[in-house]
Amino acid sequence: MGVRRFGRVNWLGLRTLATREVMRFMAVWQQTVFAPLMTAGLFVLVFALALGQGRGEVMGLPYLVFLGPGILMMTVIQNAFANTSSSITSAKVQGNIVDTLMPPLSAGELLAGYLAGSVVRAGLVALVIGTGMVVVTGAGVAHPVWAAGFVLLAALLLGGLGILAGILAQKFDQMAAISNFIITPLSFLSGTFYSVQNLPAPFDTLSHWNPIFYLIDGARYGVTGVSDAPPLRGLVICGLCVAGVLWLAWRWLKSGYRMKA
Repeated sequence: MGVRRFGRVNWLGLRTLATREVMRFMAVWQQTVFAPLMTAGLFVLVFALALGQGRGEVMGLPYLVFLGPGILMMTVIQNAFANTSSSITSAKVQGNIVDTLMPPLSAGELLAGYLAGSVVRAGLVALVIGTGMVVVTGAGVAHPVWAAGFVLLAALLLGGLGILAGILAQKFDQMAAISNFIITPLSFLSGTFYSVQNLPAPFDTLSHWNPIFYLIDGARYGVTGVSDAPPLRGLVICGLCVAGVLWLAWRWLKSGYRMKA
């Protein structure tokens, strides 16, 4: 009793949890995959109609070409966060979190299983919106590997933050507050619709303390080849943030903080 009989990693349990997290959002793909495409399209449409041809180039790019990667990454960020946070919060509110805690899954396996859903959802959303962006703007992807790397970092970082938020929140109102007052402002105020070079002091400096700025700026570099900050610096900062967030999420899952009675 109490001895793991399936090796160092419970691959069956991990695969089952990851499959459950993917099937959660694929069961309502109209809301989780198609709806973000509609939202991104509305953003582009509104800016195109409101600004028309009157908006000059930004960082040497037509404004809609500049805007596309920011909207793509903002949508990826919101969906990656929502996937893990809603999964944990729903399970806690409905009282079936025990179904996840009782199986012989380690903290690392729980973390990987939850993150798998965020990574797959973020990847699908990025693929759908990226395809639409290429069709609308007619511009290709300058550095596909960089773009994919920053999308992956965004999925891991916001998926990890979603786990932390899901553990902290005891009801949906608290989760909505975290999303509305922390995640959404950080994503909107990180160069999604503008270049931070145009911000007055000290807001231009403060923007560089926002890790989401580097995610959006890195995605813009991957798609267009231009960026506000060196992409390698953004890669290092985002990697460190991902490591810190995932370590904290692992510690909380291991201790059962706000998850176990």
